Amino acid sequence: MAKELSEQHKRFLEALFDEAAGNAHMAKNIAGFSPGYSTRMLTNYLKEEIIEATQLHIAMNAPRAAMAIISGITDPTDLGTKEKLSAAKDLLDRAGLVKTDKIQVESVNGIMILPAKDKQVDD
Repeated sequence: MAKELSEQHKRFLEALFDEAAGNAHMAKNIAGFSPGYSTRMLTNYLKEEIIEATQLHIAMNAPRAAMAIISGITDPTDLGTKEKLSAAKDLLDRAGLVKTDKIQVESVNGIMILPAKDKQVDD
């Protein structure tokens, strides 16, 4: 985390990804901030820490997404499989585990494309 956080800020971040289930207003209340304290100001102040915690949360749930994909293979008739697979794919993409596409290029005559020649200017 980029800055030194108070215990209250730490409680806010913990509650945001636990009890409050992503609800910043609820996490603010759980952390003990006064009702008049602006949720927008709090989230703006902790923006970098919230993004970092979100990335960690996604990474922590990537194994569950992988298991959802495997369960979709083993029991494709389960209700909601299509939606689970789509959500799992999106989560894994965001975690950095993207599908790779391979392209094979073949040429019969061995064509080579060269970059354009630079024009020389005469003095």
